Amino acid sequence: MVPDGRSGCAGTVLSVPQCSIGGVVDLDTPLKTLLGARAATLLADGLELRSVGDLLDHLPRRYHERGELTDLADLVVGESATVAARVEKIERRPIRSGRSMLRVTVTDGRQLLTLTFFNQTWRERDLRRGVTALFAGKVEEYRGRVQLTNPEVHLLEADPGELGGSGAGGGGAAGAAQVDVLAGAQGRDGTGDGAGAEFVNALVPIYPAAAKVPSWTVARCVRLALDSLDPVTDPLPADLRHRRRLPGLLEAYRKVHQPANRGDVRLGRTRLSWDEALVLQVALARRRREVEALATVARPGRPDGLLAAFEASLPFDLTAGQRAVGEAITADLGRPVPMHRLLQGEVGSGKTVVALRAMLAVVDSGGQAVLLAPTETLAAQHERSLREMLGDLARAGELDGAERATRITLVTGSLGARARREALTAIADGSAGLVVGTHALLQEDVQFADLGLVIVDEQHRFGVEQRDALRARGRRPPHLLVMTATPIPRTVAMTVFGDLEVSELTELPSGRSPVATFVVPAMVTSWTDRMWGRIRDEVAAGRQAYVVCPRIGGAGPEDGADTEDRPTATVTEVLPQLVGGELAGLRVECLHGRLPSAQRETVMNRFAAGELDVLVATTVIEVGVNVQNATVMVVLDADRFGVSQLHQLRGRVGRGEAAGWCLLHTAADQDTPAWQRLSAVAATTDGAELARLDLVQRREGDVLGAAQSGGRRSLRLLALLRDEKLIREARTEAFQLVDADPALTDHPALRRLLATVLDEESAAFLEKG
Repeated sequence: MVPDGRSGCAGTVLSVPQCSIGGVVDLDTPLKTLLGARAATLLADGLELRSVGDLLDHLPRRYHERGELTDLADLVVGESATVAARVEKIERRPIRSGRSMLRVTVTDGRQLLTLTFFNQTWRERDLRRGVTALFAGKVEEYRGRVQLTNPEVHLLEADPGELGGSGAGGGGAAGAAQVDVLAGAQGRDGTGDGAGAEFVNALVPIYPAAAKVPSWTVARCVRLALDSLDPVTDPLPADLRHRRRLPGLLEAYRKVHQPANRGDVRLGRTRLSWDEALVLQVALARRRREVEALATVARPGRPDGLLAAFEASLPFDLTAGQRAVGEAITADLGRPVPMHRLLQGEVGSGKTVVALRAMLAVVDSGGQAVLLAPTETLAAQHERSLREMLGDLARAGELDGAERATRITLVTGSLGARARREALTAIADGSAGLVVGTHALLQEDVQFADLGLVIVDEQHRFGVEQRDALRARGRRPPHLLVMTATPIPRTVAMTVFGDLEVSELTELPSGRSPVATFVVPAMVTSWTDRMWGRIRDEVAAGRQAYVVCPRIGGAGPEDGADTEDRPTATVTEVLPQLVGGELAGLRVECLHGRLPSAQRETVMNRFAAGELDVLVATTVIEVGVNVQNATVMVVLDADRFGVSQLHQLRGRVGRGEAAGWCLLHTAADQDTPAWQRLSAVAATTDGAELARLDLVQRREGDVLGAAQSGGRRSLRLLALLRDEKLIREARTEAFQLVDADPALTDHPALRRLLATVLDEESAAFLEKG
């Protein structure tokens, strides 16, 4: 430990010439070269910062303004915090070891916070009544009072004469600077160690910190990096910066790390947001242009084929939205370049009919179409739905098959050996025009005669490699249609799926009934009793119900540990309780992903046929399940589900003429965010509005999905809803750049940034959507 917080080269954190690092320092320079092994190790282990660029991209979480104190009421027990507070009282107390303990009381002007220091009585010299300082540590609770124990300290009020430090200057070794960078974190954290100079501006940056790397140590490292950095080649083209009035990259770093005012912060962050947005949009624009440059087989269909026969047999009229989207897809399929389209629509908006029309157009053109589903239950449901809609048009080779019929083949992992051989033969010889399946379709022994269209349902459940494995089976790149029933806000679609043309279905087909949603508080017994009574009433009227649980139960890979004090409802526990209690006498069975495939199929078929009254299930019924007689759904522990997931589940009821009911049962208190989230779901059936709420709550990193974005957040600064205008502008600039310079030959710095920011998996995800 450094005894007094000073080192022999205190000035080095302020001025590089006093302790020259030597050599060129750029954004790729390892922190070990700049700061030394010890400091670099702390930054790498605690904050995952390894290069100068990583350090400068580690932006302040907030800014402390001189004279402004932190609201101590916002502190959360168990979290690490950095607070600015004023010393109110300091007292020394003896402890059993014979040493002393300091108890310092600080205030924000309204509330008090206790700081406890063991064996640090020397702090009495600095922490006098009225002194303001930054304190960093883990928030704890002791005897009902919030406190910080042995927090790191950095004085904000110092003698200006001390800011330059008083070290000896000491040679030209980088190691001297390296010691000084860490001195304040290890010794007496006053400002006389030369570290106060990073706080000379009115705004003090407060950084995300680690146990051994407090905010002000990050600030010292940042200052040394900025002072040592050689001029950088700016990745944003000069004309773009000029037109958008954006500062250069190094200036932007200075404005966010060493701002003179809030305006500096806004301008610097806007510039860095542009870097992020442009990289993403350039990746998507390049992919879009690459797809458009590929050659494939046009699938225009024919006027007297399967599609015409199917449309003539439809017992209902297509909605205007279905017709418009269908025309756009038909136009895409008729071109000799691969279709690359995202179809999103509300639960029950008729996406399956649109998808089937596209599949039939491809079959009419001599090709095959495949529908990829994430689960066996959903794949089987799709296969059943396609057969029902097509009737004799799906029974080619059978006695009752229509003259122009085709065959539908289902491929899942649970197929028996004989059934699998027959399915693969039909796919390979082309007699199966329509193929439905799960991940089992991705295996190498599945070979297509002429794959013309790939439809991916609920795309967020598939990884990039899985989708690509199927698309690579065609002799020419097949057309691609991605479907989702999870509404995606336009800016998310534009950022995550920007290489896809986006089509939306907003109308619900005629015959769909409204779904009334209510939040049922578990602590009100009469409401819970009425909830089960509603199921009994619906069953007595000849209808059916779902009861959804967050977990299966027992010891299985699908079940995680309870994350809260109260237990979570599980299918294995709820089923016998209902059979022997609230729903006694009704025909109740369960459905979940741990059941054998054949049993799941049997249970689902019996429920669809009306042989069961109530299905107790997990989210295996979330998508694709279409039982028009089901009118009521109870979701137990509804606060354990996300907003979009609840909206998806709700879409399983009210699919027929009778009104639907969705009852969200929860033990959450009414003044909690969980209750507010459920209330929002109950207040609207507008999926787009709920998707925006979900995005605000989950943040963009979850939207991208760690598994599909290389395991890290691709969006650091951009907030998709807040920055919609910037994203649109970056999209325009990106397409102009790529159209003028597809390989970015004239923009090498932007090309390098693209390669640096997007690791291989992230780039693949963004490019392949």
